[in-house]
Amino acid sequence: MAEPHRDSGTQGIQGIFARPYIDLEPYLDLSPLAEIHEEVCLALTQAPIDYTGGSHRTMGIMPPSRRGEALADYGEVIRGLSDEEFLTFQRLSDDPAAIDRSSRATLEFGEERELPLSRRQMLWLKFRHGVYFPWKVYVELIPNRYWSDKSRSDGKDFTRLARSFFPRTIAYVKRLPFSSIGRCNIMGLEANDHGTVHRDGEGTEGEGTEGEGAQGEGTLRESTQREPDHFITLCPAGNKRLFLWDEQARRKTPVGGRAYWFNDHDYHGVEADPFFRYSLRVDGTFTPELIEALRRDHGAPAARPAPSPPAPRDAGEAAA
Repeated sequence: MAEPHRDSGTQGIQGIFARPYIDLEPYLDLSPLAEIHEEVCLALTQAPIDYTGGSHRTMGIMPPSRRGEALADYGEVIRGLSDEEFLTFQRLSDDPAAIDRSSRATLEFGEERELPLSRRQMLWLKFRHGVYFPWKVYVELIPNRYWSDKSRSDGKDFTRLARSFFPRTIAYVKRLPFSSIGRCNIMGLEANDHGTVHRDGEGTEGEGTEGEGAQGEGTLRESTQREPDHFITLCPAGNKRLFLWDEQARRKTPVGGRAYWFNDHDYHGVEADPFFRYSLRVDGTFTPELIEALRRDHGAPAARPAPSPPAPRDAGEAAA
């Protein structure tokens, strides 16, 4: 998802167009969400489901004040396994031969890492070592290998399973205002689980942070972040309580609505609730028309042309 941060982690909310987040409901037709909700709930009873998250503290992308909320982190657990336990862990891999026990100190496991976790490894880490995976429902409709590549559409498409189980969802996603789509997934939390507070990329300390005035898209393009990554989060049931976290003020900003865009380099998390919640996230590049409408309505200055996206990196984690 991101490289470990190098700053103190005490950033405020950078936001988008000088706002904490953008409510996208006025810009989208949300009338199909009711039937999409029915399709998703039925499909999740049949489609293969993975976990995601579970190593945010190891990655260094949590704010200092909330690191304890990660509970048992699989990066820490794997490092602490005895030789016998590590052998069990290896045997549960989809490719045990790829794990060289003699160099285990240098191996990296998990999403976007050299050695992805198998479903059996994740379950064993949960059952035996109490690892907390916040998102226990994770379905990739358009798979993406590296977080830095999530806006690129080259060589990507909806999976065969996605086309079988989520046809209405796919048809709707294709109508969203993207010029290209590089990633699409469903992320759900079980009843009473919370989404650990984290950020998906480096903060831009001193640039674009809350309290520095109306920082528009043009300013953010010049920062280390370049610009907020383009994506739409859809909550068909409207019951997933996402919030942004200001580490400086130690304050939450709730994110409302069934469709929104926020700066995922800001710290964010999900409140616990006594029922299952999920969202659909679509990453890509917005159409010029949507960007222009957002700039017009939210008073952002015109932006310079975007620089070419960075080349995919070799390691990192994706989780969201």
